[in-house]
Amino acid sequence: MLRLGLRLEDMAACGAEMHINPEMEVLWSEVNPSHSNMSAPPHPQPPAKGASHGTGDFSYVGIDAILEQMRRKAMKQGFELNIMIVGQSGLGKSTLMNTLFKSKVSRKSVVSNPEERIPKTIEIKSISHDIEEKGVRMKLTVIDTPGFGDHINNENCWQPIMKFINDQYEQYLQEEINIDRKKRIPDSRVHCCMYFIPPTGHCLRPLDVEFMSRLSKVVNIVPVIAKADTLTLEERDFFKQTIREGLRANGIDVYPQKEFDEDADDRMINDKIREMIPFAVVGSDQEYQVNGKRLLGRKTKWGTIEVENIAHCEFAYLRDLLIRTHMQNIKDITSSIHYEVYRVRRLNETNAQPNGQPPNTLVNPQQANGAAAQHQVLTHEM
Repeated sequence: MLRLGLRLEDMAACGAEMHINPEMEVLWSEVNPSHSNMSAPPHPQPPAKGASHGTGDFSYVGIDAILEQMRRKAMKQGFELNIMIVGQSGLGKSTLMNTLFKSKVSRKSVVSNPEERIPKTIEIKSISHDIEEKGVRMKLTVIDTPGFGDHINNENCWQPIMKFINDQYEQYLQEEINIDRKKRIPDSRVHCCMYFIPPTGHCLRPLDVEFMSRLSKVVNIVPVIAKADTLTLEERDFFKQTIREGLRANGIDVYPQKEFDEDADDRMINDKIREMIPFAVVGSDQEYQVNGKRLLGRKTKWGTIEVENIAHCEFAYLRDLLIRTHMQNIKDITSSIHYEVYRVRRLNETNAQPNGQPPNTLVNPQQANGAAAQHQVLTHEM
């Protein structure tokens, strides 16, 4: 059982000492209003049996107690999160994952092989951990893709990754349509794919465009600029702008997708996030003493790059997106959109409905949402 090394209060204490650009601080407070006060308010306790809600308030029924019931049930069940990391070797994928969860969760951290070589083909390797923080348990699965983009000929190197993602959907579907299915189906579906872009400072490579164009249709993709400390601030801003233009020009929809914003508040928050994508990040699992505080960072001859300082890199924004603010939304989109697209296609194939679609044609999210109402009928027919 792994336990996260830092509590939220510790992170807040570290954040209080950071030198933050006032403009970034305003933007950050808009994206995550809770950042200024990291201490979560205590959970409301339902009133004692027989007690009225306030003096003389006999109209209180206790419907709000459902929130506490849901919290207790969720705490007992725990949570699952499956993250895939894709990128060339040497971009710091394993280090960033260890930094995100303050634990040794990457493949290389657990299975160290000094003679490890670049595989001849794309390999998919996953490792799971049970992480606990303040009584909240989560099963984290990190899926690594060694060999991606490391060869002279990278033609169709995205196919093994696409196959793996679809295999997880198929496995979940088969469990779902069983007559005697499990009370709680194990969720091995890939919830998020972090795609690491080399810090070239120029533009997206054809390999980047090809991968994200194809995979964005089946999984939530979050692009990041790896080892952003190799770029100057001007180079970083220009590179981020160029990547955003490349994504728009090629019709690549990365997370958070505009069409899935639920209301005006979500749209406002997600627009701020979309303006920062791709996140320019620096990862490090080494601690250094800075102004009397021990912080994660990278030490250089001219100073220490603080990983969680938003004036140095955008790691804090990425961490909050994946864990603190949008984790459940990422899982919901995986289940209700990406998996639904796959499920509808497979059920149509199985039931041999004359819809004119070839077997491997993906339906769009709007069709998936419209077909959700047919799910019960199709399932019973099977």
